[in-house]
Formats: sequence, C-alpha cells, structure tokens
Amino acid sequence: MKEYKNEAEFLKDYNPEQFDRLSLTTDIIIFSVSSEEVENYRKTDKKSMSVLLVKRNNYPFKDKWCLPGGFVEIDENLEDAPARILKNETNLENIYLEQLYTFGNVKRDPRMRVISTAYMALIDKNRLEGKLSTEASWFDVVLYEEENNIVDIVLNNGQEQISLKIEKVLRDQTTDRYSFHALKNDSLAFDHDSVILAGLERLKNKIEYTDIVFNMMPEYFTLGELQQVYEVILNKKLLDPAFRRIIEPKVEKTDKIKKGEGHRPSVLFKYKSK
Repeated sequence: MKEYKNEAEFLKDYNPEQFDRLSLTTDIIIFSVSSEEVENYRKTDKKSMSVLLVKRNNYPFKDKWCLPGGFVEIDENLEDAPARILKNETNLENIYLEQLYTFGNVKRDPRMRVISTAYMALIDKNRLEGKLSTEASWFDVVLYEEENNIVDIVLNNGQEQISLKIEKVLRDQTTDRYSFHALKNDSLAFDHDSVILAGLERLKNKIEYTDIVFNMMPEYFTLGELQQVYEVILNKKLLDPAFRRIIEPKVEKTDKIKKGEGHRPSVLFKYKSK
C-alpha cells in the first residue's frame, strides 16, 4: 500500500469507484389519533390510532401502499430530506419529526443496495382536512400482540384492509432491542411493516416519560379525550384517578367549555408549555 505524506496527496490519488455504491433513502411514519363517531350521544367519540400511507405509482411494488419516502439527494443534509419529502408526497409541512431507526437489510429493496433512515412524525390530523395529496390515505391501526413475540397489525382506511404478521426477535437482552421479521405482508412495499411496528413501539415507550403525545392533540381538549389518546397508544385501559394525577403537571385548565357530549359540559384544558 502506498504511503502518503499528507491528506492532499492522498485525495489526489483517491478513486471512489474502487468502492461499491449504496443509496440512502428516508421513510416517514406519520401517526395521528382520530375520532370515530358513536351512535350513543351520551358517549364521547371513540379514538383510533392512524398512520398515513401513500400508494406507489411506479415499480417496484407498483400499486402497493408504502410510507411517504424517497432518496436523499447528493447535496442534501439527512435531516432536511424528511421535510422535503413530506411536502412533495403528502402536502404536509411544519410538523413534529424525530429520527426513528436505520433499516439496512440487504434485500429490503429489489433495485439496489438501499439503506433507509426512518423518521416518526406526529400530528393532529383533524387540522389537515383537504390538504392531503390524492395518493395519500389515512389507515386506522389495530395492534394485537400474541404469545412468542408474534404481532398482528390490521390497517384499514374504510375501503381497503391490510393484515400484517411480524415476529419480534430479541437482539440484545441488556437493552431490550428487537429485530423484526415479516411473516405476512401482501400489501405494503419494502420493509415498511417493520418500520410501522418500530414506530408504534417508540411512541408507546416515549409517552411514558415525555410530553410527545401533545403533538397529536388539538390546542384545547378535555381530560377524557386526552386519556383516550393515551389508552389508544398504550393499548390498555387506564384508571381515571391515576391518570389525572400523572397528567396534572402537564396541562392547565382554561375557561372554555365543550358542550354537546355526555351528561354535562366538559371543561377544556391545554398543554402547559415549559
């Protein structure tokens, strides 16, 4: 191997063609919580977790659903790519984004060696009526965790239903990290079933110790509505007194009232910013 006197001399001889090339993409999993109307006027609307999917119009995976995503441009910072892609593919902008994981299975993309850095976005989709592109659709999410770390996920947008089955394999017991393997996936492109599950687990873990959930809430809400959102994300029923003790430092009472639901009007609260 040739020895160089300095970096400039090394760079003069450097040939990038000697290395195999790979491409970098970013995929964005956008979560929201929406209301389903119930027939009994005395009950508040039921909350459902939703994820935004886009139908592909090109090969590979033509006509299959996928998360919004695309290639990172050669002169683009990684953290700038998700915002650009969201604007182009879904017409959404200025929403909460955080980096999730990097997915690098060798066969995740049939075209070439592609690594994807996934991001998670949280929004209140009730503020976005009429703003989505025609290729994008919200799918309600129902998650069932079976024994032996087998997870079933059902996605439904009212016209199509997607059923997924994913196996969780423990990678590191000290950090409780898992890898995901698709057992059933006929309708989602790439490895986006694993990305969705990773996002659901990240969100479930983070609402325990952060205020991240308020990115999915309207400016004003009842404590009952907020509790329903927590229950949807955690996939379990919470005791009212315990929840209100935990949430009390995070919210502040307003002089606004919500009428028309239940037996009596409800006081509205808002997030208490730090």
